[in-house]
Amino acid sequence: AVVSTQSTGCGILAGATWGLHIRAWQNPDETRVADLGQFFMALDPGVFGGGFTGRLQQFMKEHRELEPIEGEDRVLIAGDPERDAERACEERGGILYHPAFIRDMEVLAQKMNVSPMEPL
Repeated sequence: AVVSTQSTGCGILAGATWGLHIRAWQNPDETRVADLGQFFMALDPGVFGGGFTGRLQQFMKEHRELEPIEGEDRVLIAGDPERDAERACEERGGILYHPAFIRDMEVLAQKMNVSPMEPL
């Protein structure tokens, strides 16, 4: 159901490609433009009945109290990985980039004739 909703909103409704019509990702032989659409929906939970905030808090609490899978120390819910990453960036004093990204940005800077990023 989620994939159908995503394809309908981001592809069909947005006038972009969807499903099997989307180009292959990172295929060196692919020549088509990505043509990926965007879809945003805003919902007012208040129109669906009262008590949304309390039910959502209970939902999150119950999920966080679940037994994590082997090798993990906790069950994550939406937003947890992002909060963890933000906290790690604050502790490090900046964003840690993958070496391949730095290399790609150096190549792009040279191609665009601009100064490359400087590490802190």
